[in-house]
Amino acid sequence: MPIIKSAKKRVRVATKATVRNAKTKRSLKTAVKAFQKDVSSNAKTASDSFRKAQSELGKAGKKHVMHKNKIARKQRQLAAAAKAAGVKVAATPKTTTAKPAAPAKKAPAKSTTTKKTTTAKKPVAKKPTPKK
Repeated sequence: MPIIKSAKKRVRVATKATVRNAKTKRSLKTAVKAFQKDVSSNAKTASDSFRKAQSELGKAGKKHVMHKNKIARKQRQLAAAAKAAGVKVAATPKTTTAKPAAPAKKAPAKSTTTKKTTTAKKPVAKKPTPKK
């Protein structure tokens, strides 16, 4: 057991992260297995499970649970399996909602200092030439 206070905290933090990472990995494995099962049985739900598996892979990559190159490789493998099985992967329809109104522009803040008025500069006086 650690003695130093910061080391004790690192143990607590590492334990929390381990649990969180295990949950992410478990949901990823479940989603991938469900997709593989749907592809092998030619179920119509394969496109939904494909989308779910791709999403879980993206989440695992975003949380740095797995290396980004491994995530990319797994996504390519799933896409190739879906294409080989003839799964129709439709893009998720985006909901069309009205754009929120732009916030009203604020008037520039009034400065409390007075502005200097610029005046025309005086011409530079010529220097007298020295006598010889």
